[in-house]
Amino acid sequence: MILKVSRLGHPVIRTPAQAVAKETIASPAMQRFIDDMIETMHEYDGVGLAAPQVHVSQQIAVIEVTQNRRYPGEGPIPLTVLINPKIHQLAKKQLVDWEGCLSVEGLRGQVPRAEALDVEAYNRKGEKVRFHAQGFFARVIQHECDHLAGKVFLDRMPDLKTLTHLQEFARYWHD
Repeated sequence: MILKVSRLGHPVIRTPAQAVAKETIASPAMQRFIDDMIETMHEYDGVGLAAPQVHVSQQIAVIEVTQNRRYPGEGPIPLTVLINPKIHQLAKKQLVDWEGCLSVEGLRGQVPRAEALDVEAYNRKGEKVRFHAQGFFARVIQHECDHLAGKVFLDRMPDLKTLTHLQEFARYWHD
C-alpha cells in the first residue's frame, strides 16, 4: 500500500523517532509496514525513506537504488532495512554533494556528509547487522538517520546559496 508522505512543517518530521522494540520486528503488522514503506519509496522514486516521512515516529529506514531518475549515475544499492540504526563516522573527511528529499519536495541543495561509516542496526528479521558503507550509500544512510533524529538535509547545509528548485537544478546546476 502506498503511504502518504509527510512534508516539512508536519511535526512528525521534526520529532526524534522512538526505538522499535526488538520483539515487535517480526510481527505481521511490522512486516506489512516495512513492505508499505518499500512500495512507497519506489512509487515516489526515492532512494531511501524513513518512517517519520510516512507519519510513523519509529526508527525504521528503507534504502534501495537500482536505476533512479532522481539520482542518475549512482550505482546500485541492495534493498536495506535498518531498524534502530547507529552510525559511526570513520573519518573527519566529508564530501559535498547534492541531496533532495521526498519531505522537502521540489528542492535540492549541496550537503556535506561523511565519506564512510560503520553501521549497526537490526534488519527486518530482527537480526543484528553490522556493515561498512561508503560513498552514496553512506550519504543516503546519513540522510535517513537524520530523519530519525528529527532533522532534514537543510539543517546540514552550511550555505543555502545552492538551495535550488528542481527545474533550476536541471537547468543551471546539473552537469
